[in-house]
Amino acid sequence: MGKKVKTWQEALAVVQDGMTIMIGGFLAVGTPECLIDGLLECGVRDLVVIGNDTGFVDKGIGRLVAAGRCREVIVSHVGTNPETGRQMHSGELKVTLVPQGTLAEQVRAGGAGLGGILTPTGIGTVVAEGKQVIEVGGKEYLLELPLRADVALIKAHQADEKGNLVYRRSARNFNPLMAKAADVVIAEVDEIVPVGSLDPDAVVTPGLLVDMIVPGGAQHGS
Repeated sequence: MGKKVKTWQEALAVVQDGMTIMIGGFLAVGTPECLIDGLLECGVRDLVVIGNDTGFVDKGIGRLVAAGRCREVIVSHVGTNPETGRQMHSGELKVTLVPQGTLAEQVRAGGAGLGGILTPTGIGTVVAEGKQVIEVGGKEYLLELPLRADVALIKAHQADEKGNLVYRRSARNFNPLMAKAADVVIAEVDEIVPVGSLDPDAVVTPGLLVDMIVPGGAQHGS
């Protein structure tokens, strides 16, 4: 196997208490569940987690929330996980809610090295509180700042040993954006294949962006 292929223990050794972590997925579809298993087992806490949502109590990012490992989540909705709502109302967890399209663009801007994005979404609502409003062509826009993370945990269907990634259908969602917006990128994959086995047209995330690959699914071991 290539040098990028690691056990979850080796890969997650880079994750420390208090880090900002991006985790791919949409209602736990395309979420690296084996890496979340690893985070729970290795005991890191006080995390700031950026993701589309907090999944469910027993699935996806929601498992980290339920275990009390997060101090803040930055997400587009929390309605499918009542534990997130409970912790938010009790003051145990800070929840920053962001319109879904804005969240995706903030992550994209972080990966592209941009200073922010301008969006009309949120003008005149609580979303605009404390944010800079910029007028362009007679129309007002909110300046939304880029998002980056210390580590991105993403999920792909296939990888070759160089880290080139192929996603499966809608499980792609936030994963390619997050692969560009973190200092260290760890990809959990269903299948690892030799270099040259993947159709270049099918590769969405080039191996240049991926630091480590962890076998998932049937290949996952403890």
